[in-house]
Amino acid sequence: MPRTTVGIIGAGPAGLLLSHLLHRQGIDSTVLERRSRDHVEHRQRAGILEQGTVDVLRASGAAARMDRQGLEHHGIELRFDRRSHRIDFPSRAGGRSVMVYAQTEVVKDLIALRRQDGGTVLFEAEALSVDGARTEHPSIRYRHQGAEHTLDCAYVVACDGFHGIGRRSVPEGGLTVVERDYPFSWLGILADVPPSCEELIYAHHERGFALHSMRSPRVSRLYLQVDPEDTTGDWPDERIWGELETRLAIDGDWTLRRGPITEKSITPMRSFVSEPMRHGRLFLAGDAAHIVPPTGAKGLNLAVADVTLLAQALTRHQAHGDESGLDAYSETALRRVWRAEHFSYTMTTLLHADPAETAFDRALRLSQLRYLASSAAASASLAENYVGFTED
Repeated sequence: MPRTTVGIIGAGPAGLLLSHLLHRQGIDSTVLERRSRDHVEHRQRAGILEQGTVDVLRASGAAARMDRQGLEHHGIELRFDRRSHRIDFPSRAGGRSVMVYAQTEVVKDLIALRRQDGGTVLFEAEALSVDGARTEHPSIRYRHQGAEHTLDCAYVVACDGFHGIGRRSVPEGGLTVVERDYPFSWLGILADVPPSCEELIYAHHERGFALHSMRSPRVSRLYLQVDPEDTTGDWPDERIWGELETRLAIDGDWTLRRGPITEKSITPMRSFVSEPMRHGRLFLAGDAAHIVPPTGAKGLNLAVADVTLLAQALTRHQAHGDESGLDAYSETALRRVWRAEHFSYTMTTLLHADPAETAFDRALRLSQLRYLASSAAASASLAENYVGFTED
């Protein structure tokens, strides 16, 4: 029967980074991923890395390609009432900034490091159940290459996302779940065209929210607020570009560049938190425990913060028998999670057009946007949260 110290479910950035961090401390792990390596390396996700995430990748030796190809950003642009307002990060958030580097590329870098180091990452290995989480020897039952296997572990970490088996393995009543659904979705596109901006543009318009981002100097990533019932078929290319031009327009010299759209997807907007993030020797991390709407660019960064904290706690326990970090993991992680949930909720409700809002609601939103654009204190709060607020 295969054995490992830490069994990790999910080969996204959280699971791979945790495995990498543990390896650097001499702790063995096995990563189980139900999808193929090709699928994992090509699924598109958010690509804004907080300063803390960048620091973790650099300290762990996982940032060489990011430092060559990533795009460091020192601010964002808010647009409303056909005017543009820049929020400067370094002057408002203690010199910190963010990095534009796609999650897809982070995953590729981490897979390459695990292979280089001889790490065990099993693709097309579907976790079926987590058993014995309350015992000293939990296990993961999984299917790989047509046969069922059991992986004996000292600890299990579920980094397998919202629909994964990890959270569902906690007995009924063991978790408290709170969530919120929003009355709109995001249509996201990738386009083979150089970005029309140097920094991200967050735009509020009476027709809905729009975001102009980028993947590289040659590839643009753009989003539109759409109805939750919409499909990509409702949005032909010409309609997408026309709506982006309308919502991003300002009174000034700026033009939206158009190009071939290579990918379209629609994502529902949801806030979700499951507490606690531990059940015996089963730990939840990333989307397995919490989801934020993407407006605040927090999902990937929360996952990195979770597994960084967990790697430190596991290292202390393995090296010194100190369980205090493991005991405090859930409470410590959730403080950061709820801060990010609040920021993401605030950005989402501030920038999107709510179909049910009143004239009073709209006036309040515009007042808050004007306050952010004119107040150093208000813009500092936004900048501090965007680059990654920590209590330390």
